[in-house]
Amino acid sequence: MFNSVTVQTASENASVYILIFTILLAFVLSTVLAFVYQKTFRGLSYSRNYVQSIVLISIISAVVIQSVGDSLSRGIGIMAAMSIIRFRTNFKDPRDTLFLFAALAAGISCGAYAFPVAIVGTFGFSIAAIILYYSPLGPNSYFDGMVRFNIEFNNKEQKKLDQLMHEYCKSFALVTIREIAQGQRLDYAYHIKLRKGKFYQDFMSDLKLIDDLQGLSLMMQESTVDI
Repeated sequence: MFNSVTVQTASENASVYILIFTILLAFVLSTVLAFVYQKTFRGLSYSRNYVQSIVLISIISAVVIQSVGDSLSRGIGIMAAMSIIRFRTNFKDPRDTLFLFAALAAGISCGAYAFPVAIVGTFGFSIAAIILYYSPLGPNSYFDGMVRFNIEFNNKEQKKLDQLMHEYCKSFALVTIREIAQGQRLDYAYHIKLRKGKFYQDFMSDLKLIDDLQGLSLMMQESTVDI
């Protein structure tokens, strides 16, 4: 049944089996890219929607290349149609843009039947990303939460605050500090990573014991939560 159905593609008369294989290969390769992105991601703005976009955009690009084929008029028509759509998503990390381009390249290669290029290119990009992640060029430390609070200027329990930070946090970095209440109080924001065996609930409880500490809040980065 499928042998009797043909569509015009880059090879003019590709069978339905080839079309299905092309889409499946684009899906598999982009899934590999999404998995590598997820495992090498460090930050506070992980998005499952973005990871899914990596997979879907590869399939879209493969289908677009299939539909264009060798027809110049089709290519111009698709460019005109796509110009109507404006993508206004801003990427804070250039690395996110690179993974999206890698997925596009994999999909275009599959759509053009350059299967060896798609496979070797995808795995080459993934291996390079993993090597860079674990190399000295990768992150030496990362944080999985942000704690914010404000205390009175020249608070007498500043040393106790420092002790708690070192006791509970494997690493921490001051992000912002600003004056509030006409300079009577200081607002702090820290990126933190807790030590193994320490719990955020205990950390928050001990921070609350500091005199005159107000506005305590904790924002966590979890792999299952979109921020």
